[in-house]
Amino acid sequence: QVQLVESGGDLVQPGGSLRLSCAASGFTFTRYAMSWYRQAPGKEREWVASISSFGGNTIYADSVKGRFTISRDNAKNTVYLQMNRLKPEDTAVYYCNAATRVAAPPVFGSWGQGTQVTVSS
Repeated sequence: QVQLVESGGDLVQPGGSLRLSCAASGFTFTRYAMSWYRQAPGKEREWVASISSFGGNTIYADSVKGRFTISRDNAKNTVYLQMNRLKPEDTAVYYCNAATRVAAPPVFGSWGQGTQVTVSS
């Protein structure tokens, strides 16, 4: 079955950096674009970034553009999110999911456990 396992979250000071990872299994990784999402306390889950199946196209939400970079390693079935210049408003649980194309809705109804990112001094 599909498994999405996010990791790398932590408590970090404003201006700091983190690199999140999402290990995927149970589906053909290279057939899908991959996306990162986040959900802050009391808010809806929101889309953050997407990358096409072989990494040639990336797209970002305006709130993270220029600070976050999405990448993938198809040999490891893993997608990454490098987060720089973190702000308190980036605090959220971060999730990944597959998509039929960049920025399309998530494919899989079941989500991983997510990884908590907290930006605070």
